[in-house]
Amino acid sequence: QPGVDYYETDVRLDELIELMFEDLELPDLERKRLRAIPSERTAKRKGYRQVGIRQRLDKRRTMRARVKRMMATRERDPAADERRFPFHDDDLTYKHLVTDVREESNAVVVCIMDTSGSMDTMKKYLARCFFFLLYQFIRSKYRNVEIVFIAHHTEGNEVTEEEFFHKGESGGTLISSGYQKALDIIAERYHPSLWNIYAFHCSDGDNFDTDNANALRTAKELTEVCNLFGYGEIKPLGARAYESSMLNVFRRLDAENFQTVLIERKEDVWPSFTALLARERVAEPASA
Repeated sequence: QPGVDYYETDVRLDELIELMFEDLELPDLERKRLRAIPSERTAKRKGYRQVGIRQRLDKRRTMRARVKRMMATRERDPAADERRFPFHDDDLTYKHLVTDVREESNAVVVCIMDTSGSMDTMKKYLARCFFFLLYQFIRSKYRNVEIVFIAHHTEGNEVTEEEFFHKGESGGTLISSGYQKALDIIAERYHPSLWNIYAFHCSDGDNFDTDNANALRTAKELTEVCNLFGYGEIKPLGARAYESSMLNVFRRLDAENFQTVLIERKEDVWPSFTALLARERVAEPASA
């Protein structure tokens, strides 16, 4: 369209991600001072001004202002000579830049997933979609983000991203093994006074009944060191009728920073994700 600066309407990927997540919030961002250190970042443009330094002169807008002034003069005097229209101080347009100051913070995303025999390809696909959104969101809020992958069946292990999403195990499930591994890694590498910790677990709800008490206990311990701990139960449509569930067990966990969601199909991933993060959080994890 005439008059539209197309170079100004281009949307970068990071801006699109920020737009997607603008209505979502994290619990008590930067609550602890040790986690947040003010740090000057690159300057960003904030409008235009008639005064400024020569390096910030916007030549395109300056030329446009001169042409407008020349055309207005010609309407009054058609015989006006273009050579009589040198650049005027009123034509000069400068970019106005402000320093974008954000708090330098550390965040770690602990992704925990059941990789036992009951987690089939569809369940892992839904889990991967959820974890992708989660990581992009955390990264949009913090400058320094690390990610930890923990896979568990009857034993929890830290694994690579490739192993996390593509390697399966046979046998049963002990959810507490994944939670205990997360607690061990947090204790070793991510002290809660220095790191904003977000842990999320995706499972189909299958667990040995004898492990439910340990799962509940270790989940409670995670809420004490995490900003937010979330549990996503993945139940493809029709599976709820014959598969076990941990949702009833986790209802006994009384912690404001613990949330559960149910994912039954791919269309549920985004609503479940927004439901997990759009609510106001008031709890603060205890310092270790």
